[in-house]
Amino acid sequence: MIRVKTVTGFVLRFELVNMEYEIGTGEPVSTAVVRAVSVVVGDEPGSIPRLAHVLAPDALDSLFEPQSDGAPRSGGRLSFVYCQCHVTIENGEYLTVRPLDSYTPDDRRP
Repeated sequence: MIRVKTVTGFVLRFELVNMEYEIGTGEPVSTAVVRAVSVVVGDEPGSIPRLAHVLAPDALDSLFEPQSDGAPRSGGRLSFVYCQCHVTIENGEYLTVRPLDSYTPDDRRP
């Protein structure tokens, strides 16, 4: 099940332009990225290129996993390009996916 926070912007063929995805408790960040990007590009998660072609999924997950004492990490933001989409992960809780053709640097939040 994909938990979508907000979805905005459709074009004539109903292609998704912008998606914010709320990462579920216990859901690996790498899994959330693949799920969200697959929705935006309109393919099944197993049909898109492997995330490992862009970055190490285990390293991505470890950036946002709880600290060694179990306390949640606070803050943190990571952006990268995957499957012709600009992906931004914030605090390991939310991610935003925008197709590259709709992304402009002005879309960045402060």
